[in-house]
Amino acid sequence: MIFAEIKTEEAEGTYLAHSINTNKGRLGKGHHLTALDIEDLLTSDITTITTIRLEEQDVHEDLAAAKLGQFVCSSGVKTSPAFTGRCNIYSTVHGVFETTPQEIGQINSVDEAITLATLAPYSVVHPDQLVATAKIIPLAAPSQALDKTKGVAQLTVHPFRQRKTGLILTRLPQTKKSVLEKTKTVVNQRLKSCANELSETVIVDHDPNSIAKAIRDLRANNHELILIFGASAIVDRQDALPKGLELSGGEIEHFGMPVDPGNLLLLGKHSGSDIIGLPGCARSPKLNGFDWILQRIIAGLPVTKDTIVQMGCGGLLSEIPTRPQPREKMPPETLHITPRITAILLAAGQSRRMGPKNKLLQEWHGKPLVKWVADNIGESQVDHTIVVTGYEADLVRESLCANGLEYVHNPDYADGLSTSLIKGLMAVPADSDAVLICLGDMPSIDSAQLDELIKAYDPENGAAICVPTFEGKRGNPVLWSRSFIPEMLNLKGDSGARHLLGNYPGDLQEVIMDNTSVLSDIDTPEALSTLRKTSFSK
Repeated sequence: MIFAEIKTEEAEGTYLAHSINTNKGRLGKGHHLTALDIEDLLTSDITTITTIRLEEQDVHEDLAAAKLGQFVCSSGVKTSPAFTGRCNIYSTVHGVFETTPQEIGQINSVDEAITLATLAPYSVVHPDQLVATAKIIPLAAPSQALDKTKGVAQLTVHPFRQRKTGLILTRLPQTKKSVLEKTKTVVNQRLKSCANELSETVIVDHDPNSIAKAIRDLRANNHELILIFGASAIVDRQDALPKGLELSGGEIEHFGMPVDPGNLLLLGKHSGSDIIGLPGCARSPKLNGFDWILQRIIAGLPVTKDTIVQMGCGGLLSEIPTRPQPREKMPPETLHITPRITAILLAAGQSRRMGPKNKLLQEWHGKPLVKWVADNIGESQVDHTIVVTGYEADLVRESLCANGLEYVHNPDYADGLSTSLIKGLMAVPADSDAVLICLGDMPSIDSAQLDELIKAYDPENGAAICVPTFEGKRGNPVLWSRSFIPEMLNLKGDSGARHLLGNYPGDLQEVIMDNTSVLSDIDTPEALSTLRKTSFSK
């Protein structure tokens, strides 16, 4: 490439290095200059410009990005058309994303003009989710360097497969029935997040012979994956669960893993079927080492002793204050005590109950309802806001006219609220701790109430879900730990995530509010009329 400041009349056929304003408008960075552009520039008294002229060995940024995207794509992914030197790569299936840091590092080492960024290896992804982006830094890349990237890295999404799965729950005399029921529910929810569900559950005494018989019975019924949840943790290869596996004719592949929570996991085999002895932390929906093993197995990826021992880097998932020997506490000033919150503002619905008018665009004290909601979120301790649009998307965006909002469009908004929620959840930044699900038709919920929910959030002490209440009735918005996102991504139809609340009573914190705003959604002409008659204290 030749980067230089030249006379405008000599610039036809080159590319603008920087954006520039003319009498007729704006010419963007990278614009290919034509004879008409030169005339426009000269009549605007612009006599010199900085341009880039491509040489024979240069590949234009869009073509180079598209080629790099094609080079690295394997099964389960697709590329989008390249634009401004960027080619985005998306998943086509629900499954586990696979690549290696070594391969991506090799791509990025070829030439500084060529970059590839991806999700973390073994992330669970959904159809149309962004998994990688190929970006050319300058306006072109050297063709020889681009050729060197071919065959270096492969991006793959392994789809989740249907696996006939059985669950064995063991009990001691003091084991409560409610604990067994909750364990079954949480395990099944984990399977549902991987597009599967339990086929059969058996409850047996916590002794090797009973466990062995249960394993043999499930194998006789052709279960391909057998999960065993003991009434007490596995502490040794001679404990009840591993001993039962061996008595059944199975074998232990590995005991223990360098992932915390999840250390006490057992991996085994029985006549070709995978056997997993679950760690006690898997009774909670929070991420733990079992999730990593389950996701890979259901996606058809091999999981062996070598797989497990390589999980230590990045395997410290959370602090557990109740462990027998707690870790040394950090000085208070170094603790990260403020969670990062992303708000999802659902603004895609068709407002059928409001009649011909879009309820979100109706004004209240000089502003559209959806603008009130967005502004209240912006005044709270929320770190990032994602607005999901659908019906009359352009009008909704125009009404918000705010900086700092991220927009995600849902073309399937007519298929129900869940489709909009899923679109928003898929865009949640990786560094967010929790997600606040906000409805666009609840304008009277103020920033102080949102901050009360955020203040109550404490997942390590039973407040992973925070729900506002007024006079005993639960309302909106609801604050969810990001650990629940995989389950919410499987929602269907016109229901939101509220029905999941009953599955996690031990993780739910009700937050009492002092007025009815958390119960008041404006979805009918009558409700709008009532709102407009209320006192105004903003």
